[in-house]
Amino acid sequence: MFSSPLARANQHLSLFGFLKVPMIGWCRPKILTIDDKHVTMRIPLGRRTKNHLNSMYFGALAVGADVAGGFLAMAMADQRGVKISLAFKSVHADFHKRPEGDVIFTCYDGEKISAMISDAIETGERINQPVTIVATCPSLHGDEAMATFELTLSVKQVG
Repeated sequence: MFSSPLARANQHLSLFGFLKVPMIGWCRPKILTIDDKHVTMRIPLGRRTKNHLNSMYFGALAVGADVAGGFLAMAMADQRGVKISLAFKSVHADFHKRPEGDVIFTCYDGEKISAMISDAIETGERINQPVTIVATCPSLHGDEAMATFELTLSVKQVG
């Protein structure tokens, strides 16, 4: 049976979380949409992800930002058939409101990430650029940002 690209992306994310970064698996993120321009993913608010204030715990929010920024780069490199070393070199976060429901993380920097991967392939060097991830809680606050993350994504072709 053939699975959709979205189903394959979620299978890859689950396997990556299980084998490589268990904290990702613990938070149970789910990719909702992914294409060459953006990714949206959800982390459910629940026992594993909430804090003592019944809002999403800072660590779970950081996992969501990490996955939204990093998975798009991994998927783009995979589409090109290249292996990349991916890391985040810096993090800046602004927390605007307590997310007291499931949180949606969106990164619209697909074109920037694609250019970074192209530069890394062309130069053989590590390329660093900031990417922006916005966390929203649509069930309670529509499109209003609960938090905004700026992560410096660092990519280099390997192998």
